Amino acid sequence: MSVISKHIGKHQQTVQDWSAKSMYFSLLAPSGFSKGRADSLGFLAANLQETSHHFTNVPTHPAQLEAWLLEQHAAIGQQYQEYLAARKAGEPRWYFSSKSHALYFLRAVAPTKMVDGAWLYGFTRHWQDTRFTSLLKIYLEELGNGIEAMNHVALYRKLLKVNDCDDWRTLDDKFFTQGAVQLALAANVETHLPEVIGFNLGYEQLPLHLLITAYELKELNIDPYYFTLHTTIDNAHSGHARAAIDAVSEAMPTFGSVQNYMARIVAGVKLNDAGLGTLDLIKHFDLLAEVVRVLQSKASIGQYMHANHCVIGGKSINAWLADADQVARLLSVMERTGWITRHQDPEQSRFWQMITADKAPMFGVFTAYERQVLYDWIAGEALERLPRLARLGAPWRMAEKPSLLKTPEGHPHGNIYDLRSGRRVAQALQVDNDFHQDQLSLERYLHGLGQKRMDFLIDWLSPAKHHTPLGLCATRYFKAYVDAPYGQTDD
Repeated sequence: MSVISKHIGKHQQTVQDWSAKSMYFSLLAPSGFSKGRADSLGFLAANLQETSHHFTNVPTHPAQLEAWLLEQHAAIGQQYQEYLAARKAGEPRWYFSSKSHALYFLRAVAPTKMVDGAWLYGFTRHWQDTRFTSLLKIYLEELGNGIEAMNHVALYRKLLKVNDCDDWRTLDDKFFTQGAVQLALAANVETHLPEVIGFNLGYEQLPLHLLITAYELKELNIDPYYFTLHTTIDNAHSGHARAAIDAVSEAMPTFGSVQNYMARIVAGVKLNDAGLGTLDLIKHFDLLAEVVRVLQSKASIGQYMHANHCVIGGKSINAWLADADQVARLLSVMERTGWITRHQDPEQSRFWQMITADKAPMFGVFTAYERQVLYDWIAGEALERLPRLARLGAPWRMAEKPSLLKTPEGHPHGNIYDLRSGRRVAQALQVDNDFHQDQLSLERYLHGLGQKRMDFLIDWLSPAKHHTPLGLCATRYFKAYVDAPYGQTDD
């Protein structure tokens, strides 16, 4: 029996038999990991089977991993230099045809980025096991060690919000597969330990698409910090890529079959191919289709919002919007009747003026992302000739990286922080300040739990909670206890 077949067992379903989106949100729900473990096991088995025949050049002997790591990074570095040379020679962007294309990508990949690091959550339950020290360290760093400005999910959440792309929960099922796989790994680490370690090994390697994405986002006035952070933290010498190699050796069985262990490691690496990859998502973009989707999303309300004398092509706007399937035809009619003039500055189009002009009658109807989609489509072939500020907007930059905070002498006492900034509060929190009540309540409850406090904290370190204010606070406590001498958790 093969490694993959052994782990499918009675779960003989295919990937198509599962709803990735339902799996994703059920695992993020309260008690999702305990209630949904059986289903997630079958979902995981189906994806292991689906990716089992994919190619990977990961060596099957642990002694070869370090050389492979350095060779991979050198090859990616060389390819990136070739990309930079091509761009300098005048080639257009390789990935994003416009700002709306880039924003579409940020939204499309959100289901995966909003559970960044989730596959490692299961190791928090084994925090005292030194075999998993490297993996636990990676997970806590994904969580920013409890500092919001460094928490990867919090960073991506902010990136989406700033660019008005935070409606990602409405995406189709196919966009949730990779995130659901990561959550399923988190729920089943006890039965899929090598696969989790292998997935981490594959995920933490520096890919070419990460470097190019960061470069082109910056060109398009979109803050690339979330992506540049991963290019530095995943380095091959001291970062997560190196730690992922160490983790394979640290967890390797002293007794038993190393060959079987490495086969399951490789199977885990291949799980990175589950669902739509980065390049798939980039190629998935169709500007006209996105314009139609945006207008269709407004139709259910818009069909009641216009006066009956608002007529285009012999038909009232309300009548056009009453049938979402007619939206594409409406666009064509708006072009033919002069409401939209394609391949020119959108400011010349009456429809654009209705959206953006001073006291525009449709002000606020479209989000910043949706306006970008409409702008880029109307501009068409003229887009790159338009003024940079008009087509890209002002650049927006995240705050500078905060200095990492240390608990005095590695001890958790006095762990009073501002919940969001992560900066230590110099004085005791005021009991009568409503903004401090959650943290005060958590601290009182925590100190009364004794030896059970780690189980309580682990729940707050879950993929659904760690980026929240109390999750960040719990992460700081958890790290302080883990780093304490001999892992002591007594008061």
